[in-house]
Amino acid sequence: MDAHVIERQFERMGGRVKVVPARGRKIRSDVSIDVGRDAEGEFFEISLGTQAEPDLRVIDVRPDIRHLLLLTEQEDGKHKFLCGHDERHWFVAAVPERATVSNVITAFDALKPRDVHNRERQLKVKPKKRNRRKNDAFVRQGEWFFVPVQPWQHIDQRWVLRNEPINRGGGKPHICEELVRQGGELVYVSPQHPNGLTERQYEKLISKKPKLKKLSWITQRRNPGVFVRGKVRHADHKTICLDGWHQVIMNTETESVAMRHVAFID
Repeated sequence: MDAHVIERQFERMGGRVKVVPARGRKIRSDVSIDVGRDAEGEFFEISLGTQAEPDLRVIDVRPDIRHLLLLTEQEDGKHKFLCGHDERHWFVAAVPERATVSNVITAFDALKPRDVHNRERQLKVKPKKRNRRKNDAFVRQGEWFFVPVQPWQHIDQRWVLRNEPINRGGGKPHICEELVRQGGELVYVSPQHPNGLTERQYEKLISKKPKLKKLSWITQRRNPGVFVRGKVRHADHKTICLDGWHQVIMNTETESVAMRHVAFID
């Protein structure tokens, strides 16, 4: 690994990077990638960890769209990260290992959910428009895709929540003017069973231990469909306005093993 070569590649993209040794209270054994800020503005920080020096390589740079693809090879295998600029800030996203990714454009494709790809094919979206933040198939804000609902999809507006946040955990929320959660699997949740039991599991448990019925059970929906309409706001992104109901679908970053190396959260 040559840190100076990596720095030059990030400079070609228009960004800065600092490759630093593990330090501080939260020393990790593996590589960690984050976006930091100093007096000169935002920069990428690659912390090397305490393992043997990893292999770090930039395998594609696209200065025209301010993105690059970074490859790391360490004890838990090879991982790829899309680093770039989205609207107002720099970001880093882990790319799912199952995908065949060799450059920035194929990394974009790998981060799109299957439903988004399907809608692009259905609507015959031209390749040059597929990586825009808005086309006929979707509107994107950060890691979230908003896909117009199909005519056959019914949204139960009795359950509309207003100014409802969505996030993937730990980051700044995206605030939705109107949001409905519907569908999904019914589960029974209690302090003793925070991850929820299916209806069958709950009935089996109560039949064996009837006294447990007195626990503070509530019913919730696991993996419901999420639908939004109107304005969606986020501190780091331009507000979007969705005309009509759109299904909310997150990108595929959470499917990657590499995500555990990303400290950055939008």
